[in-house]
Amino acid sequence: MLLLLPADVVRPRRVDEHFAGEHAAAQQLGWRVALVEHDAVAGDPVAATARVPGDEVAVYRGWMLSGPAYAGLEAALAARGTRLRTDAEQYRRGHELPGWYAALADLTPESVWTSGTAEADFHIARRALGDGPAVVRDYSKSMKHYWHEATFIPDLGDAAKAWSVAHRMLELRGDDLAGGFVLRRYEAFNGPEVRTWWVDGSCRLVTAHPDTPDARPPAGLDLTALGRAVAATGLPFVTVDLTGRDDGVWRVVELGDGQVSDRPGSTPPAALIEALATL
Repeated sequence: MLLLLPADVVRPRRVDEHFAGEHAAAQQLGWRVALVEHDAVAGDPVAATARVPGDEVAVYRGWMLSGPAYAGLEAALAARGTRLRTDAEQYRRGHELPGWYAALADLTPESVWTSGTAEADFHIARRALGDGPAVVRDYSKSMKHYWHEATFIPDLGDAAKAWSVAHRMLELRGDDLAGGFVLRRYEAFNGPEVRTWWVDGSCRLVTAHPDTPDARPPAGLDLTALGRAVAATGLPFVTVDLTGRDDGVWRVVELGDGQVSDRPGSTPPAALIEALATL
């Protein structure tokens, strides 16, 4: 397996410092590593992958890519005979909520979404979810750091307030917005999130969430039902973030493609690379 990592923006022959630990761990474990110019992928994927060898099977570990950018990366690599272990269709299903929601619907807040950002479509989705509190995001990302301004909707029955929050999320995401609006039923969570790492439907690693790297994951977390759901997605490498609800039930906050999921600083790079060895 070939590991693809982002190059340093200023010194493209060196790995991005954020991924230097994974680069060193991969080399120590005998992996081959090649660098990709992340910022060039969306505009010129052929140039971005010029240093990647051909005739390989590769896994990417790097900064987030949009679905179209990842498809361009896949095509550029395929032209030189290198195949991504996660193809573009699988990446999009793991990266965007509509792609994974059905498999995990029983384990995560009820959600509806639009196929664009028209206000009329937003209100159709709002009415479909019903009254009460909700959160709004796009297909791949929330603006949770702007909680009251661009994420939390106190009552979906208040059409004007709901739209003002959604519209602000739209403004903040700008050109990075993916897909359309996603409305999720609000559930009261408490405590830090746990990040679980899955390879071909099996949990290979349980870590803290990158936002709370020093919060130790609880022992004995029952992942049986989640394991069945993740296996049903058929996705090769994903992360699932979990947290406890006020009633003590563990709930899925997010599923993401593992290639662009950040590793918490408290998890040694070698632990992740070793988990990827089963891909």
